[in-house]
Amino acid sequence: MPHDAGGTGLDATLHRLLADRFELFVGIVVFLLALVAGVLTRRYVRRLLRGLDVPTAVEGTPFERTAQRLGTSTVGLLANLCGLFVLVVGGLVALRLVNALPQDLLTTRLTDFFRQLFIAVIVLIVGVITGDKLDLYVRERLRSVKVPEAGIVPTLAKYSVFYVAALVALSQLGVATLPLLVLLAAYAFGLVLLGGLATKDLLASAAAGVYLLLTEPYAIGDEVEVDGRRGIVQEVDTFVTRVEAEGEEYVVPNHRVFRRGIVVVRS
Repeated sequence: MPHDAGGTGLDATLHRLLADRFELFVGIVVFLLALVAGVLTRRYVRRLLRGLDVPTAVEGTPFERTAQRLGTSTVGLLANLCGLFVLVVGGLVALRLVNALPQDLLTTRLTDFFRQLFIAVIVLIVGVITGDKLDLYVRERLRSVKVPEAGIVPTLAKYSVFYVAALVALSQLGVATLPLLVLLAAYAFGLVLLGGLATKDLLASAAAGVYLLLTEPYAIGDEVEVDGRRGIVQEVDTFVTRVEAEGEEYVVPNHRVFRRGIVVVRS
């Protein structure tokens, strides 16, 4: 009988605790579930990104190198952000259950803010990675072009992506979209105007190169005199003509060939 009385007293105590502090108990359970869900989300996102071969796609970019210096990686950073987002949302729900947050504040402000902030951060990260990757790709494609103006093209491409990503991120945070669109239009106009002025010789070389490739006034192996240099044509591409003479290679922009003409030496 004493044992039964003790058991009954313990059951009554537990019942009172759960009845009086049930919200706290549920809040703790929800937070623990959110913690587990965050960890699982982190693992799933990491596996998903690796399955999509994202590490190879971002390899060599400045963003990836910066992340590695900080002891992580692009994949790890994105996975951690997704897991943290799940944990934060679960924490907010747990706080609401213990009446630590007003319901209207949770539903109309905090949840929307964290959702928008999460999307904005992801957009910025993807924009930075895309801009860095585009910069590397354009530089690789223009490596053989020995025109000084070519060096500005990768930079313009990279910062154009950065700018668009920043605009999208700011719009997610509630910044008025009309001024952003005006800024985007002004940026596009300035980019076309200034970019056209800065790369006019490059564009002229490209146009002349297309003409030379179509008409073929000279070919590889021909002896020519162009821009004051005489030698054997080694290569003709969209931007430049390469002429070799006495162990030296001359790289002549195609717009000079088109403007000044070329002399084909017939033996």
